[in-house]
Amino acid sequence: HPSAGPWLSPKVVTLNILPILLPGMGYSSPIRNYTELLAWIINLHFPDSAPDLNQDRAQWGILLAFSGVSGGTRFPPSKCHLPLPFLINSLGLASFFMPVVLIVQEAYRAIIQQIGEDPDRDGLADTPRRAARAMKFLTRGYQQTLEQVVNGALFDSDTSEMVIIQDIELYSLCEHHILPFIGKCHVAYMPTGKVIGLSKVARIVEMFARRLQIQENLTKEIAEAIQEVTSASGVSVIIEAKHMCMMMRGVEKQNSTMKTSVMLGQFRDNQSTRMEFLSLLQLNP
Repeated sequence: HPSAGPWLSPKVVTLNILPILLPGMGYSSPIRNYTELLAWIINLHFPDSAPDLNQDRAQWGILLAFSGVSGGTRFPPSKCHLPLPFLINSLGLASFFMPVVLIVQEAYRAIIQQIGEDPDRDGLADTPRRAARAMKFLTRGYQQTLEQVVNGALFDSDTSEMVIIQDIELYSLCEHHILPFIGKCHVAYMPTGKVIGLSKVARIVEMFARRLQIQENLTKEIAEAIQEVTSASGVSVIIEAKHMCMMMRGVEKQNSTMKTSVMLGQFRDNQSTRMEFLSLLQLNP
């Protein structure tokens, strides 16, 4: 890892630093090489049946780059049952110890254990891996940028009339409970010489929705992104959604819908423009 400094290789930890790390960390015997250190760490997570280092766990590409460890760091005692991600975080190594999807996978395994289930039974054995990959998909908006999504799809146009894209399907996760909210998004803008590719509007909605969100912020982020890309004289975004955090837990109300709107430029300043938009959507108050 570039931040590790010249004294650390990505694949080999310098044995000179082990005496600094190991005191008080639950290990009294000398560790002679990288493989033994890796075996010791894995044994903390799998005290009864540590896996073969030359097989599946080795494929995680675990890199023991210890440059982020502070002098006061203390490793949990041996034979503990803490999930591997917590052991990693206790050493400050999350950024280069394992791929993110594997950290999430181990966290899901810990959750399954904590609710009283057996993560090794037939129906759940592969659930942590599937859930981690699902979470990666559901939050893939963090890996995207506005520039990537639009990809230059702006086109000259002499129209200045309202452009509306209605009923864009929307799936997002509430940042308070990480439960879904599902609905539709309506976008309108007033061009000033440029129009954006039709599918790019839906992709912008998708990019911001595929993050942990609250609906109020999501609406604002979409509107500001459309404004930034198109330089439109006005932008309006309305979202209507049902929230699972209100339907399947807590107050458990099934028939409520949340509506949020953001009006920029002409849509905020000109009532007739705003009313035309709402009329076309058949959302008149």
